[in-house]
Amino acid sequence: MPNASNKVRFLTPKPPKADRPLFIFLPGMDGSGLLLRPQISKLGNYFDIRCLTLPADDLASWEVLVSETIALIEAEKQTGKQQRPVYLCGESFGGCLAMKIVLEAPQLCDRLILVNPASSFRQQPWVQWGSHLTQWLPANLYPLSVIGLLPMLASLGKIGRDDRRALLEAMQAVPQHTSVWRLALVRSFDVDENQLRGIKQQTLVIASGADRLLPSIAEGKLLVKVIPHAEMVMLANSGHACLLETDVDLFGIMQARNFLTGKSLVISH
Repeated sequence: MPNASNKVRFLTPKPPKADRPLFIFLPGMDGSGLLLRPQISKLGNYFDIRCLTLPADDLASWEVLVSETIALIEAEKQTGKQQRPVYLCGESFGGCLAMKIVLEAPQLCDRLILVNPASSFRQQPWVQWGSHLTQWLPANLYPLSVIGLLPMLASLGKIGRDDRRALLEAMQAVPQHTSVWRLALVRSFDVDENQLRGIKQQTLVIASGADRLLPSIAEGKLLVKVIPHAEMVMLANSGHACLLETDVDLFGIMQARNFLTGKSLVISH
């Protein structure tokens, strides 16, 4: 039997609550599922939370990642109260995965949240160019390059010490060959506007104004223009990894935008 650590799986950061709406978090390039932790306390008062975690050596295609994640969500829906709403939240790399899942299996998800989605990767030529260089870095320099990338990924002054350490550890846990593969996946991400127009879920796009890695504000404006039931929240002073910042309250943002469904609400497709 394969080791569970070598399979795509869900982490359950708080005891399961089968009568609550499901909140599914799809992580960024680190794939750890651990970097939602500053948001867990407040989200856990309302939701039954699952965080996707990818094996450190996972080299699955988009198609495989989508199908495996859909299977996990379907299994979770069967264990809880029937017809409980599902909130799908994708951050950065996970935002691309979330869009693909919603397009492949729209019946699984009632609400969609995209946090600085890496769908904007194509708009940043220097990032694309730099991503190609990752594969050519000598193995002994790769860990240093990860440390050098931190100021691009996050507004470090807005993140607590423990969460800064968690971010660095999560990034360093991803081997160089896996980073190269995931960057290639993001470069190949291709969802056109006609597909985006087919997303029927209420969608919340959270975009950071101080994102040094990706043009998240421009991408957010594009997404809310194309996705029929989408609205954008701009975090003017936040960096790319905004969910780690001490003054960002994801549950509070959702509450303020009337984004929380009634327990019986399920979208008709």
